[in-house]
Amino acid sequence: MYRFVLFAVAALPLFGQAKQSPQELLKEAVTLQQEGKLAEAIHDYTIFLDMYPDAAQVRSNLGAALIGTGQYQQAIQQYKLALKTKPDNAVRTNLALAYYKSAEYVNASKELTAIHAVDPQNGKATMLLADCDLRQGENKKAIELLQPLRQANSTDLGVAYLLGMALLRDGQTTEGQVVIDQILKNGDSAEVHLLMGTAKFSAKEFAPAVADFAKAVELNDNLPDAWSYYGQALFATGDLAASRKAFLKALEHDPNDFQANLHIGAMYRLDQDYEHALPYFQRAEAVRPDDTAIQYQIALVRIAEGKIPEARSSLESIVKASPSFVEAHVSLATVYYREKRKQDGDRERLIVQQLNAEKQAQQPGAKQTDAEKIAK
Repeated sequence: MYRFVLFAVAALPLFGQAKQSPQELLKEAVTLQQEGKLAEAIHDYTIFLDMYPDAAQVRSNLGAALIGTGQYQQAIQQYKLALKTKPDNAVRTNLALAYYKSAEYVNASKELTAIHAVDPQNGKATMLLADCDLRQGENKKAIELLQPLRQANSTDLGVAYLLGMALLRDGQTTEGQVVIDQILKNGDSAEVHLLMGTAKFSAKEFAPAVADFAKAVELNDNLPDAWSYYGQALFATGDLAASRKAFLKALEHDPNDFQANLHIGAMYRLDQDYEHALPYFQRAEAVRPDDTAIQYQIALVRIAEGKIPEARSSLESIVKASPSFVEAHVSLATVYYREKRKQDGDRERLIVQQLNAEKQAQQPGAKQTDAEKIAK
């Protein structure tokens, strides 16, 4: 994915003790990078860019070297500077990857959306954008991206798997089953058990889902999302001890796993261990900054800490974004009463009564949000 380019520059001596020309220095930097000597390559690229700051492709090379050493934020800055000098889809893709690897999925999505707009046939960018959507809970967006890919690549199991996950997470179990059946034709696998477990989990068949997730992690300990879903299913069956272990395992593989951070934080909060709860919530919030489930959990921590104005502000934003979020209205009423704002508290209590009446009128199988499940 990365391109190594040597610039045509005048053979002028460099500053300091080095006797290399800029051209020789750049050639050395590229060679070092190709040999995996990234620290040395970074050093050479930095010296070169001090002299030629508008060399966009060299900045891109530097960004790649920084990525290789885990310096994602520094790489992001280099890619952004390169794009300012010369807009280029390859550099934009590298920037998106840097955002993705640093779990900045919102920013990664913005860059990938720009790529998809001008190059909708770019399958790799489309797949990565769909994956970002899934990680942000935007299942329908992922489905819209993946369905054309599946039509064009009906035998691509990677596309089928990602689409199956999106359909199942969106509650489209019938359509998801069609995809599962396609993958099943290739034999038993961890991916198949993860998909089947997800289908059962979506149907609230939690005990059978636990069995499938357990099989998935047995077959592939490193399968993305498997430990996280295993933890969620165990949580739903009430086995909190096993659930915590599964979520911690999920975080070993991906420290930014949204559900694992959300649920472990919630378990700490229920134990009134707010000091340990908050860092998990904050990591989850970084992944999905607009998610009301995590915003609600943080608001509950703020209430427990006595930070009432901060909690109130957050809860007011939550009920504005999710007017049917009963527990948020309950907590907001509590906050208003603590602030001696009886009229506002009474208004929230009335909203709660109305929402509860509406829920009772619904069919018993109505789905709950993650926030509602965790809040109880």
